[in-house]
Amino acid sequence: MAESLAHRFTEFLLESEALKFGDFTLKSGRQSPYFINAGAFNDGRKIARLGAFYAEKISQAIVHDTIPHDIDTVFGPAYKGIPLAVSTAIALTGGHNMTVGYTFDRKEKKDHGDGGWMVGTPLTDGMKVLLVDDVMTAGTAVREVIPKLKAEANVEVVGLVLSVDRMEKTKDSDLSAVKAVEQEFGFPVLAIANVREIFDAAAKMKKADGTPLLSRELLDRADAYLAEYGA
Repeated sequence: MAESLAHRFTEFLLESEALKFGDFTLKSGRQSPYFINAGAFNDGRKIARLGAFYAEKISQAIVHDTIPHDIDTVFGPAYKGIPLAVSTAIALTGGHNMTVGYTFDRKEKKDHGDGGWMVGTPLTDGMKVLLVDDVMTAGTAVREVIPKLKAEANVEVVGLVLSVDRMEKTKDSDLSAVKAVEQEFGFPVLAIANVREIFDAAAKMKKADGTPLLSRELLDRADAYLAEYGA
């Protein structure tokens, strides 16, 4: 039987050394049993494969009518979202017969040359824009970028696709950051894999010597972490 998208993505995260298990202090101060480093996708092969995973998730969402099929451009917030938008647009066009553009923002508005905030496919009224980002912690990047998009043109944001949903409560509520953004903006937020799927997949994997990849102690800590912080 073919492995699920989440399982294959977990294997890719491990092969790329983007996914680490252990003991990590997050920006929030929480002690997490796992960490995802988006900076590990640092060569052409890895970023091409990552874009292919995003494109596969998007294609699945279109089949299930979660997002529309007629996306005009894929938008990635600077800086980490830039290679995601470009690689996803390439993968959708090359592997899924979807002609889509890519767009990203500048951190500072350019006042010379072509000027403005945006680079790539120009935004115009009525365009359908799909956001891509890596791991959402609090939804800050989304809340910063939506006003910039709307100031540029009256676009329709049709969804957001993440690499991983940490499924953790925000500081202000029992909702996850994903659910909070969905409620606030009214578009779906999807992830290639969520943290529970990642741990379920990794728990079935073996090291080269045949021993389990994850120890019972680590799995217990993961369960305890999600029991405390999971939404």
